[in-house]
Amino acid sequence: MSQSGWRKWHRWVGVVSAPFVLFAAVTGIVAGVAEMTSADEAAREAARERVSTVTLPAPPAAVTDPTSKALAAAASRAPGAPVDKVLVDFKADPPAVTVYLGKPTGGEDKKLLFHAHTGEFLREEGYADKSFLTRVHSGEAFGDWGLAAGTAWGLALVALLGSGMVIYFAMRKQGRKGLRKLFW
Repeated sequence: MSQSGWRKWHRWVGVVSAPFVLFAAVTGIVAGVAEMTSADEAAREAARERVSTVTLPAPPAAVTDPTSKALAAAASRAPGAPVDKVLVDFKADPPAVTVYLGKPTGGEDKKLLFHAHTGEFLREEGYADKSFLTRVHSGEAFGDWGLAAGTAWGLALVALLGSGMVIYFAMRKQGRKGLRKLFW
């Protein structure tokens, strides 16, 4: 393909992909800022400095006792609720067991946090496998077609990059030295 053909193709791919690139960029920025400023991120940062009180080889009771207490307390708060998963976090402050509950008809419902040592109820939060913002950014919030569109705009970005590199090297002036060889 000629240099002008590559440039024409590059422009058309750029025009078509521009709204998708803008959408991906804006939702990515918002998701990144939301993640950096969330309480969960602050808790993860603080936990990196702590050392777990449970060391290996750990007795089975180190996990089963906190889990049993949390499940018993969760049963009194949400009888009959399906349990999606249980997470034991020894580095949390205080150490905690999180019981993730689903809806009887399917899907995520809520998470219940309990003190790992005492089984005391700490708090209840909403539970979604992924945040809505993350699902919008990936296209997943729009169903299978959204995921397909997200994949398509990713491929369009790769095509745009590839055609841009072809144009860049085709237009590059020969005989330049140093940085002027790359940035003309």
